[in-house]
Amino acid sequence: MNGSVELFGMAGKVSPTGLVVIAILALLSVWSLGISLERLVVLTRARRQSLAFARAVSPHLSEGRPVPAIEAARKFPYSHVARVVSAGLSTFQQKSSRGLSSAEVIEATGRALERTKAQTTADLSRGVGSLATIATTSPFIGLFGTVIGIVHAFQQIAVSKGAGGFETVSQGIAEALLTTALGLIVAVPAAWMFNYLSQKIQYLGIEMESSSSELLDFFLERERTVAG
Repeated sequence: MNGSVELFGMAGKVSPTGLVVIAILALLSVWSLGISLERLVVLTRARRQSLAFARAVSPHLSEGRPVPAIEAARKFPYSHVARVVSAGLSTFQQKSSRGLSSAEVIEATGRALERTKAQTTADLSRGVGSLATIATTSPFIGLFGTVIGIVHAFQQIAVSKGAGGFETVSQGIAEALLTTALGLIVAVPAAWMFNYLSQKIQYLGIEMESSSSELLDFFLERERTVAG
């Protein structure tokens, strides 16, 4: 414990270049934490509102009432499923009112669903890619600090002309170890959060895909009923 305190207490004696490295790693750590917390809030809110939307819209769709379903979707602006369903229903209503054939209406609705899924996935993924960048670059930034610390240690040896023993190089070695540790401390949580958030976004994408497929089935069945 005392060794750890002494190691981090060396920060006040770190070279200017080492301080720059530490400052960059600190900024990356704050950036990573901010993105992680913000995306967790966004994804959790999207999941919660989508569950509520599913309960609200099911009666309208089961009774073949698209307009109330669209109005229900507007009450859940953060729901990824509501955005997809609303886009599909709105496009279906607009194209049907123009007198297009059933095949043209279904095709146009399918394209609208695909566009909305792509846009929504991009919105959900905003900032997540930077976590991967932080996870991959932080260790190298720390390694750069390590090299600077070793250079600093050799400079101290040169200044002392080999006298002083280990105490002469201890400051430079401590600087090298400190930046290495900070690089790993920043990189590992960023990698964990990138993988975790990517899996959650993938799961939400599957939900949007399922909703789109079910909505197209609903339109096809409705068109068959009208044609019959």
